Amino acid sequence: MIRQDFPAGVALVIGGSGGIGSVICESLAQAGSDVVLTYRNNHSAALEVVGAVTKRGRAAQCYQLSIESAPDMESLFLRLVSEHGRIHTVINAAGSSIPMTYIGNLSAEKWCEVMNADANGFFNVVHASLPHLRNQGGSYVQIGTVAMHRWAARDVLSAAPKAAIDALITGIAREEGRYGIRANTVALGLINAGMALRFKGNEYDEKYIEAAIKNTSLKRLGTALEVADAVVFFASNRAAYVTGQTLILDGGFSL
Repeated sequence: MIRQDFPAGVALVIGGSGGIGSVICESLAQAGSDVVLTYRNNHSAALEVVGAVTKRGRAAQCYQLSIESAPDMESLFLRLVSEHGRIHTVINAAGSSIPMTYIGNLSAEKWCEVMNADANGFFNVVHASLPHLRNQGGSYVQIGTVAMHRWAARDVLSAAPKAAIDALITGIAREEGRYGIRANTVALGLINAGMALRFKGNEYDEKYIEAAIKNTSLKRLGTALEVADAVVFFASNRAAYVTGQTLILDGGFSL
């Protein structure tokens, strides 16, 4: 028997224009899925991803979106279902560009800003998408952090909102499985792409990078393609009986 990895419809990649999100989009296309991606500001990067997906023979669209806006989320899902018939997977690869700071030095204003953008924003994604996924089943894949398993100093603004999102992912897996909905997390260590590249030379100096590599079992940083491989697995029919799980992709940092 020939098994299709993905059903008809599209995968939606929130934050698909970023360094990791873009590779996820291309990997989904290579695996046989059409893709819709969102971006916050970088329209040119989003168009490049659309082009890369279409070169692999799959359809692609991009939309500007701030997930903090619940009405915008509702409108997007209504539009996608109208145009594509089904959203088979929702992948959250978005995250705020945050400063590395100790909890004691963190302002209440910055805490509220990041928690609203990331944790409340993901709730808006779930609230808008669940009614559609309940109709035909589907999955959620969250890009999380290894900080849930081994704390990294000054990483609270990444870890705290993702902890809230992890709780939502677990709840969805438990409560929505009866509708054929799965929900899983890929928890990242330090990946040589996306935010880690933006932080190099500033938040992440050479000593920080060297220490991170030393503290992994594999003695190297991860790649965006390795992240994408894990995401595509969770999204595909190859993981049809997998839900509520966290795959720790950290090269052994958390051991």
